[in-house]
Amino acid sequence: MKKEVVTAILLLALGAPAVANAQAKSDQKPTFASVFERSAKGMEEEIVSAAEAMPDDKYNFAPTQGEFKGVRTFGQQVKHIAGTNYLFAAGILGEKAAYPEDGPEGMTSKADIVKFLKDSFADLHKALNTIDESNALGEVQSPFGSNKITRLRLAVFAVSHPWDHYGQMVVYLRMNGIVPPASRK
Repeated sequence: MKKEVVTAILLLALGAPAVANAQAKSDQKPTFASVFERSAKGMEEEIVSAAEAMPDDKYNFAPTQGEFKGVRTFGQQVKHIAGTNYLFAAGILGEKAAYPEDGPEGMTSKADIVKFLKDSFADLHKALNTIDESNALGEVQSPFGSNKITRLRLAVFAVSHPWDHYGQMVVYLRMNGIVPPASRK
């Protein structure tokens, strides 16, 4: 538990200046929810823009040269982010997830996958906004096994895990001659 408290303090400290600027008008102190919400919003903007940048006919792209056997396609990367968003959100709320870790099997079109991704972020925002000092260290059933986990730890995973897959998405975009939107700024 001490590790989680230190992590929360670091997140609050690192996110405090950005959140403080956003909340300057209301003079409110940063909260668990506001720090996680800010992180999730930035993550959502980058990931959704990358998902939208890849053409529909490239959603089945996966590297084939080198040691890339069994890697996810671009579309599968996006569905995995969305599926885990739903799992994290459900876990934080103490609910059963509506979708598996890699999303619905039959979903393959860009339009459907991007909608699934956007909807998953809406669910994640809803869950992150429920975290406060009174429940952050409360344990809930882990969506990834039979163990218990704190809401705080799930929230930390929720705002960090997708960046691994975003990095892969960026590589896939560049391998297809597409400059990621974040690099165009």
